[in-house]
Amino acid sequence: MRIAVYSTKAYDRRSIEETNERFGHELTFLEARLQANTAALAAGHDAVCAFVNDILDREVVDLLAEEGVELLALRSAGFNHVDIDRAAERGITVVRVPAYSPYAVAEHTVGLMIAVNRRFHRAYNRVRDGNFALEGLLGFDLRSKRVGIIGTGKIGQITARILRGFGCSLRAYDPYPNDEVRDYGVRYVDLDTLFAECDVITLHCPLTPDTHHIIDAEALSKMKDGVMIVNTSRGPLVDTVAVIEGLKTGKIGNLALDVYEEEGDLFFEDLSDKVITDDVFSRLLTFPNVLITAHQAFFTQEALSNIAETPLSNVSAYARGDRSGNELTPKNIRPNRGDDDGEDE
Repeated sequence: MRIAVYSTKAYDRRSIEETNERFGHELTFLEARLQANTAALAAGHDAVCAFVNDILDREVVDLLAEEGVELLALRSAGFNHVDIDRAAERGITVVRVPAYSPYAVAEHTVGLMIAVNRRFHRAYNRVRDGNFALEGLLGFDLRSKRVGIIGTGKIGQITARILRGFGCSLRAYDPYPNDEVRDYGVRYVDLDTLFAECDVITLHCPLTPDTHHIIDAEALSKMKDGVMIVNTSRGPLVDTVAVIEGLKTGKIGNLALDVYEEEGDLFFEDLSDKVITDDVFSRLLTFPNVLITAHQAFFTQEALSNIAETPLSNVSAYARGDRSGNELTPKNIRPNRGDDDGEDE
């Protein structure tokens, strides 16, 4: 099939081209993000391969349908950026990568916890400047701390398993409790209890109307003073303005983010020679107890391999008239147990 691959970087192209040697599809690599003014670039293609920050709303789906696109092959597990209902109405099949490396995201999550707690980012810069003072770098032991995990799908499960090794006391909230997670010593509680009891809260749930701004001013008011919040799932789970107020008052002692609710115009681009006009994001960067990575939790060799393999395999199944098992339809996109890429990456 002829595939227009949007939002590609050099590492994407290398991985996808190498993998495609086994599939033989005709690929057109596009650096542009998919949105209304770039949808026409898909003309003459049977399929579009889109990334997590591409826009696939009603307007874009209609434009792609008019260009003859039959298939949307996502390079992500998350699909909140896709109008699945409209795609179905226009006869476009949507397929995703259900799990490319939950270990990558879980490991990055715990890495962020340790780094922001022990101020690795500040210590690294100090030593490079010849400053070997320890003032301002004081952290705490993770052992025996209460960690709340919101969402216990694949990533949440692996995060719990890692944190158990640190000796943390684990709590979890999920509408669909998982017995395997309980076997790790995790106690399921309601959301208010998790907010009230936990020293660290980490997010691993999909973005739905119910989870949008699950961390907001009201939620923060129920938390311990000095709480650590970590988000490697979806940016809009966190109300950034409310979080900034929490940082200013000391309610939040540490904040680690790999995603940001307005990241679409920032992440995956080199803006080092440009002025960042997002004042909210710029304000976040001023806090010494905030650590932000640019949606890189997914970014491992293993994940890139899977991100190339699964979409191309999905396309091949479609071309043969088969189902891959990764199709998204209006009937099967109801919220699940938090299985999400965080990242998508």
